[in-house]
Amino acid sequence: MTSSDKGTSPLRSTGDTNGPGQEPSHRAPAAHPAVIRSYVAIGDSITEGLDDPNPDGTYRGFADRLAEHLSTRTPGFRYANLAVRGRRIHHIFGEQLEQTLDFAPDLVTVHAGGNDVLRPNTDLDQLALRYERGIRRLLDAGIRVVMLSGHDTGWVPVLRVYRGRIAVFSMHLRAIAERNGVDIVDLWALDALNDPRAWSVDRLHFNSAGHQIVAARIAELLGHPIGPRALWTNPWPTPHVPLPRVLRRRETRQWALRYLVPWLGRRLMGRSSGDGLLPKRPQLTELAATLLEAEESRSD
Repeated sequence: MTSSDKGTSPLRSTGDTNGPGQEPSHRAPAAHPAVIRSYVAIGDSITEGLDDPNPDGTYRGFADRLAEHLSTRTPGFRYANLAVRGRRIHHIFGEQLEQTLDFAPDLVTVHAGGNDVLRPNTDLDQLALRYERGIRRLLDAGIRVVMLSGHDTGWVPVLRVYRGRIAVFSMHLRAIAERNGVDIVDLWALDALNDPRAWSVDRLHFNSAGHQIVAARIAELLGHPIGPRALWTNPWPTPHVPLPRVLRRRETRQWALRYLVPWLGRRLMGRSSGDGLLPKRPQLTELAATLLEAEESRSD
């Protein structure tokens, strides 16, 4: 168990548990707002938008793509993105959660736990309890929540060693969603994300195509599809053709030197790629005005 997991008590909410340390009972699904006028995204690097770069070097990602789509349906639509790369559960359901509750948006997406699961000593059961406490606080505030599970790393050399832990935590998330009547986008079940064409060269983050797949899936779940289902079920007209084995091995060696070794080094030093960084969109403000300003700056 990591230091962030020590001292956490089992989920307790009057009338919602069967006893200390036991799983909470089911609760009725939360009512959904008829119109989504505001949206806050919380999480880590995936929600921040890595690796889906804008022309100016900032990152876009599934949350920005979803917000841009939702803003076309609702005048005055407001959006905040509080995610920062490297953040763990105690950050996401700490300062990010508190800021979100202050904003009181109509919709929140949550992608959290990946940076904890990749630490072998993290107790996944305790991690899930902490996650559920955060989800319940959002629900108690009357906010619609969409959770995102972990994705399958079975296709990634080296990272497939974490596949079992990701699967266990993802099952925890599915149970949390079921108990609390929360929508969940199961990234493990999205076959399109098992295609290398959905991933950045670092093999840790979605590329632009991968983020578009996730945004399209969430939009359809919300009842506001971006386009046809093929956007997230079958985004490419032809199947992926893998490289010959010798070239795949060479590619994996190059990847390990460029990305895996620095990542492991940061872990050993107790550092994060997000150290010193702030959220890219820390205030819940009108999105249309921000997009217009960005477009004007790019045209100057």
